[in-house]
Amino acid sequence: MSEHEHANNSEDAAVSDLKDESAGIGETSGHPVAGERPEQVFEYARAPESRSVVHLRSSYGLFIDGAFVEPVDAKSYKTENPATEEVLAEIAAAGVEDVDRAVQAAGRAQKMVWGPMPGAERAKYLFRIARIMQERSRELAVLESLDNGKPIRESRDVDVPLAAAHFFYYAGWADKLDYAGFGPNPAPIGVAGQVIPWNFPLMMAAWKLAPALAAGNTCVLKPASTTPLSALLLAEIIQQADLPPGVVNVITGAGSLAGAALVAHPGVDKVAFTGSTEVGKDLQRALAGTGKHLTLELGGKAANIVFEDAPLDQAIEGIVNGIFFNQGEVCCAGSRLLVQESIADIVVERLKRRLATLRVGDPLDKNTDLGAINNPAQLDKIRELAAAGEAEGAIRWSPSCTLPSKGYWFAPTVFTNVSPAHRIAQEEIFGPVLSVLTFRTPEEAVAKANNTVYGLSAGVWTEKGSRILWMAGQLRAGVVWANSFNRFDPTSPFGGYRESGFGREGGRQGLGAYLDV
Repeated sequence: MSEHEHANNSEDAAVSDLKDESAGIGETSGHPVAGERPEQVFEYARAPESRSVVHLRSSYGLFIDGAFVEPVDAKSYKTENPATEEVLAEIAAAGVEDVDRAVQAAGRAQKMVWGPMPGAERAKYLFRIARIMQERSRELAVLESLDNGKPIRESRDVDVPLAAAHFFYYAGWADKLDYAGFGPNPAPIGVAGQVIPWNFPLMMAAWKLAPALAAGNTCVLKPASTTPLSALLLAEIIQQADLPPGVVNVITGAGSLAGAALVAHPGVDKVAFTGSTEVGKDLQRALAGTGKHLTLELGGKAANIVFEDAPLDQAIEGIVNGIFFNQGEVCCAGSRLLVQESIADIVVERLKRRLATLRVGDPLDKNTDLGAINNPAQLDKIRELAAAGEAEGAIRWSPSCTLPSKGYWFAPTVFTNVSPAHRIAQEEIFGPVLSVLTFRTPEEAVAKANNTVYGLSAGVWTEKGSRILWMAGQLRAGVVWANSFNRFDPTSPFGGYRESGFGREGGRQGLGAYLDV
């Protein structure tokens, strides 16, 4: 698409989807036999969401002490639409001095305003933020899909509602901390430095901010450098809600500079990080002995386990949702399918038929199932691991689809003949790639599911409740879904074990991470 088309019809940006081999609407294919009704084959009709609801600025500053400000050294970088490679905006790149300004503002606000404020008053602010998010939900959803590459249907129906729900939920806790089970008069920790990833930018911001604010902490939030826009729009919403200056600050820029300066700052009392296991290990080493509180939500290699008595139609949808939701860029993605040997061929065949119906293309199209990979580095990683799967002897399959010529794309992919020792069965791919393994007994399923350094999530599909409960007790995973997958609720704690991190987000347990108990 030309630059002129982008400027004058931007809602049509980045469009390519699976092509139906069909005639026009109402037209027929072939030559009907006399006396037979001709078969009607319908073309696919796009349904793009309009970009006009988003008012993109040409440049964005840092949100410090209640106002948008320029960085001290005036450095900036560009954020782009991963579906088109179109530059969306110029983003301020925070330096060490900017991080210090943000932390100092948060420290003042915590001691003088937010910490002493009665919980019932804090609750009103959180509730107000949630309501404004609902009022501006369409704007948030479109912006999230533009900056991240995920389908608008997911941004609209999952990310934005869940983000608002977290603020609503923790607004209810703000004046009830004495009854949360943490003892009498639980105190806030102080200033929280929060670093979030690019796969769920808005939702991860809400998961971090809402419990921290409810508990009386102030925050400095550092979004991923490739997806800063929804966090900056959330900063606008925070302004609109009249949150006292300095309670929430948003700094943008590289993790190696702004993120590192934030977690190392002596004024930060608590660090909350969601991202890669490698960075999480570095953080744990760096903060050892500092006395700072730390929670980590890291990678995963979840097993989606299907028994022969499972409701197969439901299970197929759960498998698809488990690995292809958000292009597989999900820490708890069901990237390993463990299917009982007696039904393996049936499940794989049905799965392939289902994948052939998925539409890959324009994230703003309401009918799109898979959007763009967020950034070229992640796309390279997915390609490298998929090639390794083939080299190690796994059988690769993808449905026939035409990928857009611009942007970062990867077709939905299934590997069969996978060994537990293969890299694709051990390493987190963070993309739309599924590895299929088989098992004969529940004990073998547990052994294969636990054969990983991670421990974030798992799914179990069977009609036997007793088997589900037994499996849940045996699987080393922080979350086990029963006859479902990727189901989230602000009242339910989420987190992992082993190299998937420690600590919980969501529920009453999510408050504990921000209370000095």
